[in-house]
Amino acid sequence: MYHKVLVANRGEIAVRIIRVLKELNIRSVAIYSEADVNSLHVKLADEAVCVGGAMPVSSYLNERNILSAAILTGSEAIHPGFGFLSESSEFAQMCAECQIDFIGPRPETIDLMGDKAKARHTMHTHGIPVIPGSIGTVDSLAEARKIADSVGYPVLLKAAAGGGGKGIRRVNSADELAAAFQDARREAKGAFNDSAMYLEKIISPAKHVEVQIFRDQHGQGVYFPERDCSLQRNHQKVLEETPCPVLSAEERQHLGEVALQAATVIDYINTGTVEFLMDQEHHFYFMEMNTRIQVEHPITEMVTGVDLVKTQILVAAGEKLPFAQNDIQLNGYALECRINAEDPKHNFMPSAGHIDYLYLPTGGMGIRIDSGVYSGGEVSPYYDSMIAKFITHGDTRDEAIGRMRRILDELDIEGIKSNRHFQRKLLDDANFLAGKTNNSYIEQYFLKNYLKDHAKEAPSRASLQEKAVR
Repeated sequence: MYHKVLVANRGEIAVRIIRVLKELNIRSVAIYSEADVNSLHVKLADEAVCVGGAMPVSSYLNERNILSAAILTGSEAIHPGFGFLSESSEFAQMCAECQIDFIGPRPETIDLMGDKAKARHTMHTHGIPVIPGSIGTVDSLAEARKIADSVGYPVLLKAAAGGGGKGIRRVNSADELAAAFQDARREAKGAFNDSAMYLEKIISPAKHVEVQIFRDQHGQGVYFPERDCSLQRNHQKVLEETPCPVLSAEERQHLGEVALQAATVIDYINTGTVEFLMDQEHHFYFMEMNTRIQVEHPITEMVTGVDLVKTQILVAAGEKLPFAQNDIQLNGYALECRINAEDPKHNFMPSAGHIDYLYLPTGGMGIRIDSGVYSGGEVSPYYDSMIAKFITHGDTRDEAIGRMRRILDELDIEGIKSNRHFQRKLLDDANFLAGKTNNSYIEQYFLKNYLKDHAKEAPSRASLQEKAVR
């Protein structure tokens, strides 16, 4: 087992990993930018090293500085968390060359699954159902027209090296294709330094359903109950739940077996997530595989009792999975709401700044909050706006929802704006409660009604701090 691990990330995921390392009696090394000198993950780690300036390219994406910090501190492994370098095959290869374990899959696996067009081709070759569209990349407008005409409009143009909603364009008709093709290529080139595109038929309405898998270095593998991540805005997840409220036990098993098959054919090591679209007839289509821990991993932990981050570290160190498929049992329901520093009333504009006051609800059954901020701290304008993840668990879906309502009501944050009210309203939405939402529901229906209703409401309640003064 490792004696020291460097955490190549920031925010709540860095805090999460550092806490696991402490529980395993492994020394932790945090890295930080000049803007993050007072961040929570820096305060919690056994050691901390500044790796550059505020901009991510100077610090959290600075491969050489991060590796230098690992070598200088004697770290035997690096946990990349999610985002930043977590899906960089180049960084994983650099770790290997420095004889430092990368806590994740092999570089060649990251490279294969990171190219979404290659991933589609690989899955198609091994009999995994993929969304109708191009099998590989689309290299010309003429080729894009031919494929779009074949599968039928509307279609999505997507960056082969994509992620985070970048390099994606919806095309409703042949007249829109030329402009969308050029725009998507330009955005992809700017975001990923790679303009390669692929094309998919839009399956709508559809649910976004994903399956967490785990495989060790000894050939053992398992899948976990699926997560429903359909509630999205700008291709970014807003609220996730497990299990999917409209899947049967038989469908759950089938989907898990398909996901594990997808991981097995590429000899995947460590944890990853296979993402699917499900149409109204409950047909599943492979979309992509994320070769890292997911933001929403806590809800899987809540319903199975498995610590996924701890298992990542054990598997990376060469140990066998401490459980088999029969040990993975679904226990109740869990939800996760992403609490972001943003203003839903003004197109979700980020709200960076000083946190004057923060109360994160604690106490009660089935409650978990993962956060990287504290009262008196800062929300930096340089990084992702997520400030906390609220996770609830219950024996029933209604119980988990009720607990989430309660803690959202109790959350109090002053100095910055948040999407608390937006998430709270979403939990009362009739279609969400009936499990009838899909991956376009927020933008096509809920958001319009939310903005209209919110404009009529009275000012928000006084803070707990103000009430205490009164």
